[in-house]
Amino acid sequence: MQLTRRGILKTAMAAPLVFVPQVAVGATWRRHLVLVELNGGNDGLNTVVPYRDPLYRQMRSKLALPTDQVLSLDERLGLHPALERLMPLWIDRQMAIALGVGYPQPNLSHFRSIDIWETATMTETSGEDGWLVRLFKESRPPATLPAEGLVLGRNDPGPLAGENARVIALKKLTSLRKRQRKNLKPAAGSTNPLLDHVVVVQNRMDLAERWLVEKNLQDVSLAGTFPPHDFGRQMETAARFIAGGSAVPVIKCALGGFDTHAGQMGRHRRLLTQLAEGLSSFARAMKGVGMWDDVLVMTYAEFGRRPRENASSGTDHGTAAPQLILGGRVRGGFYGEQPPLDRLEGQNLVYRLDFRAIYATVARRWWGLDGKFLGPRTLPLIT
Repeated sequence: MQLTRRGILKTAMAAPLVFVPQVAVGATWRRHLVLVELNGGNDGLNTVVPYRDPLYRQMRSKLALPTDQVLSLDERLGLHPALERLMPLWIDRQMAIALGVGYPQPNLSHFRSIDIWETATMTETSGEDGWLVRLFKESRPPATLPAEGLVLGRNDPGPLAGENARVIALKKLTSLRKRQRKNLKPAAGSTNPLLDHVVVVQNRMDLAERWLVEKNLQDVSLAGTFPPHDFGRQMETAARFIAGGSAVPVIKCALGGFDTHAGQMGRHRRLLTQLAEGLSSFARAMKGVGMWDDVLVMTYAEFGRRPRENASSGTDHGTAAPQLILGGRVRGGFYGEQPPLDRLEGQNLVYRLDFRAIYATVARRWWGLDGKFLGPRTLPLIT
């Protein structure tokens, strides 16, 4: 159970939300957002590769991918060969690639930069709530939903962290049945509103978990199989929740290990292979149950990597990087612009697309919400 991002003190006087274990919601809340955090900062230049740019090879004598291995997307850009399983989605225009995604005055600290991404705050401010919690405070999902978010694996809630967030953290699907659940009661004569509120929230989330157990998600039939690695298991669990009718609008997954300061070539290939295996298996499963149109998958990371390789055959903390957006309602293609390698800011790429425009697109075009704090710009990437 996740109460707040900074602690639970701010929830003490919050009015509890009532959970009713029958899900009856409008079309808006039958749409799911699946977030995939690429923890550590993914190397964008070796994910979406400017394979025709001579500067790419000059800057990366060891890490540049051979031209004949790159999966061509157009005459300038291609995918890392480890992402080959995603090419059918690109060809069918069910995958969009947002290029040069970042923000002004970038911060190269893992902790501060991911906080900026997950709260949608500016570099000179800090936020208490994740951007999805902020969005849902403006337009609260129905209390009939078992939860507003599900966090899978050993994974921080990130955008789902915050005051009064209705979030279930789940390492694996079988954990639901193994949990010890007790109907807690406030102590007799209690005068501590904080503890009373904690009891109310705990009971509410336990009720949601009981409802999810009764859905028998382990028995949901899915097309194909999922890879046996941790990310594959997360994506399988996400698919079971969605196919089983659990009606949780946001599911957050994560794939770690992208902080590739040394020995990047083989490690990055393994990570992107796992990413492609998990995402392609998830897409196949959603198509198999006729729910691909109800799902939007979005990757993100705290930052990209520097364009020039370092002396350890790796890359250091950088700035702008591409994001992948997948789903049945996605208008496939490129959005934004590939940052030019001959116009760096210091040693880093200059961002071309503010990440908040993607968040605003999710808020307005996916769920029909406002989200003024995300800024005015949206992208035509959702039908």
